[in-house]
Amino acid sequence: MIRKATIKDIKTIHALLQQYGRQGKLLPRPLSALYDHVRDFTVYVDDKDGGVLGCCALQFCWDDLAEIRSLAVHPEHVGERIGSKLVEHALSEAKSFDIKKVFALTYRPSFFKHFGFQQIDRSELPIKIWADCIICIKFPDCDEIAMMKNIG
Repeated sequence: MIRKATIKDIKTIHALLQQYGRQGKLLPRPLSALYDHVRDFTVYVDDKDGGVLGCCALQFCWDDLAEIRSLAVHPEHVGERIGSKLVEHALSEAKSFDIKKVFALTYRPSFFKHFGFQQIDRSELPIKIWADCIICIKFPDCDEIAMMKNIG
């Protein structure tokens, strides 16, 4: 089941993102930032016990642009299409807000290509997007790949 995240989900989301962050597979987020952006998050929960098996955030950047970020699936449930369902949900949510373009910064461009994202040069993204980059441990040597999908 997919639902909007709640405050009670944040520590679980943080642990999941930290786990992948330590492996260098995504950029970890500070716990305080997750509380600040709880409304951006959607979670995939186990039908049996309600445990969070995956998460994804859709952050609005401009009137026609949003970012899919912090997409992670519990390692024991990779391969069960949870990540795909979360991306599909995020794209549907973006469309419901009349967003025209959605981007992702990723280490797994082939995953996003399955949804019609195309690789772009990071310089095509508005400067506002890079506000988070200044606090990143990899700044200014970003190695994520920018992907964009037109949905409008």
